[in-house]
Amino acid sequence: MEYVLQTSGLTKMFGKKAAVSDLNMNVRQGDIYGFIGKNGAGKTTFIRMISGLARPSKGEIQLFESSDLVNQRKRTGTMIENPAVYPNMTARQNLYYYCRMLGLNPEGTIDEMLSLVGLTDTGKKKAKNFSLGMKQRLAIAVALLGDPEFLMLDEPINGLDPTGIKEVRELILRLNRERKITILISSHILGELSKIANRYGVINNGILVDEFSSQELTNRCAGELEVKVDNVQGAADVLSQNLNIQSFKIVDGNTIRIQKEINNAGQINMELAKNGILVSSSMVVGQDLEGYFMQLMNQPAINYQTV
Repeated sequence: MEYVLQTSGLTKMFGKKAAVSDLNMNVRQGDIYGFIGKNGAGKTTFIRMISGLARPSKGEIQLFESSDLVNQRKRTGTMIENPAVYPNMTARQNLYYYCRMLGLNPEGTIDEMLSLVGLTDTGKKKAKNFSLGMKQRLAIAVALLGDPEFLMLDEPINGLDPTGIKEVRELILRLNRERKITILISSHILGELSKIANRYGVINNGILVDEFSSQELTNRCAGELEVKVDNVQGAADVLSQNLNIQSFKIVDGNTIRIQKEINNAGQINMELAKNGILVSSSMVVGQDLEGYFMQLMNQPAINYQTV
């Protein structure tokens, strides 16, 4: 088995508005899949359809490469939106309740879950007195009951302080590495997801804008060599014909940005000068993760090509 989740043309309509539109997603076994989008982009609606809490308007879902969703959903765990914990119960009482509701034997299971999420020492403290990070970890423990192979977490770091974010992040990594759980985690904070995810899907207004790996993200956010010249078309000809550089873009009347050639700035400048192109400046410019995310949300990504 390679894929834990596959969707084809998945769509959810609310009246005439599509909350999720014709969405094709592929989550491989072992992935930590970062599902990125602004609030209201369709992330929660998508997860609700996968977990069986909302009925798709059209499209197909496969879990573990099977269309038998009733049985395959037994192999999944889900935490959606606000932590589903009972405020007047302790962590142990919450887990006991959910074990009984799910038909699971609480003997041994509760202690294992409390230890796994770092809540062993909460004792008689009620959940209403927990920090938000503790509530999130308790909700993840609930989602882990039944020993799922695929875990879907909807905005688990939203609203957390730096300590809470770090605790949840470390827990997710441990679940993936030690328990071999495939995880889909939705968030609007790309910077945090970049610390744990190995694949990404970006959703905007219900449409999956892009899917890419962590390596592709690194490449896309890598620095570019920005060269200002007196003859931009002549410089483009030198790059493509003399240096066989294909990945560049003319930005304006005197600026070219070149990908993947940061370490060759000296050679590029010498070749341009040798061919009568005056270089007024040459510098490395970059784009941070949040900047790249905003670009995906607001405009098409730049296509680099020979001009």
